[in-house]
Amino acid sequence: MKHPLSLDDLMMAGIPVVAGLLAAFLLRMLLRWLGKHASRTRWSGDDFIVDALRTLVPWGAIAAGVSAAGAVLPLTAPVGRNVNKVLTVVLIFVATLTAARVITGLVRSLAQSRSGVAGSATIFVNITRVVVLAMGFLVMLQTLGISIAPLLTALGVGGLAVALALQDTLANLFAGVHILASKTVQPGDYIRLSSGEEGYVVDINWRNTTVRQLSNNLVIIPNGQLAGTNMTNFNRPEQQMTLIVQVGVGYDSDLEHVERVTTEVVTETMTEITGAVPDHEPAVRFHTFGDSRISFSVILGVGEFSDQYRIKHEFIKRLHKRYRDEGIRIPAPTRTVALQPGGAELLEAGIPHQRAATSGR
Repeated sequence: MKHPLSLDDLMMAGIPVVAGLLAAFLLRMLLRWLGKHASRTRWSGDDFIVDALRTLVPWGAIAAGVSAAGAVLPLTAPVGRNVNKVLTVVLIFVATLTAARVITGLVRSLAQSRSGVAGSATIFVNITRVVVLAMGFLVMLQTLGISIAPLLTALGVGGLAVALALQDTLANLFAGVHILASKTVQPGDYIRLSSGEEGYVVDINWRNTTVRQLSNNLVIIPNGQLAGTNMTNFNRPEQQMTLIVQVGVGYDSDLEHVERVTTEVVTETMTEITGAVPDHEPAVRFHTFGDSRISFSVILGVGEFSDQYRIKHEFIKRLHKRYRDEGIRIPAPTRTVALQPGGAELLEAGIPHQRAATSGR
């Protein structure tokens, strides 16, 4: 020290410290007020910025007060430099955490507002956070006087060994980026793999893809496996889809009447059931003379994959009731077995001898 520490020195040093604490409190209250107003705007990015500043600005005020107190105290030059260096490192650390929070928040906001490359937030948020924290760590080392050149050299040499040791992890990482970049799958899509797994894509992170089944169970699929398997995406190229219901009527039915009644039921279902497509054009297509019936397909419009079960359920109930009211018969297949004369003797001898005929009666 330049001279012995006195009470006056402590009082003079305490003034900037108290001022810094008071300024930090007032600035935090001000930023909280700004945060309430930012939450009312349409852009969500200002929320992340104000929330991050609520951490950085008060710490900056406190560090400024402590730095001013250090300048007032009778410290030697080396001690003063060390104090300033520590305060600088603390500010860099807080600024790095703040920058990571702001940038990752903006990336997440962008991912939630756009489809395409930024369709999944987690994988890009994690990559962004790691890059920002690594840069801040290197800046702190440089500020402390630690040379980062040997560290970068060591990382370059050891990167090959790390890459070999983490082949599966890196393969899943790049597979996830490829899936998002190619727009093959996005969160919210309903997919079905050739192995049988199906459900809504919840998230695509740096290692795996999370799929939520209709039973509300989660299926975790490695990104490499997802990128290398046959897959059906029921949301691409559009979310709406068609549902085909097979129906059959008796040979004695008036097909014109059947088509008209079925079309009316389709229109009613498309208009009244949630998840259906109201502007869907009813389609009834006869296609097969069966053993006991004339079969035809009814094509319904569905808003998304999970709506098909409710729409099919309601359509079958309404169609069955309407057919019954209109007298349209839906035959049940029956099978008549007739034994030829002498069949009993053949059966006793262990020789099956019967003629099976299918009848609609």
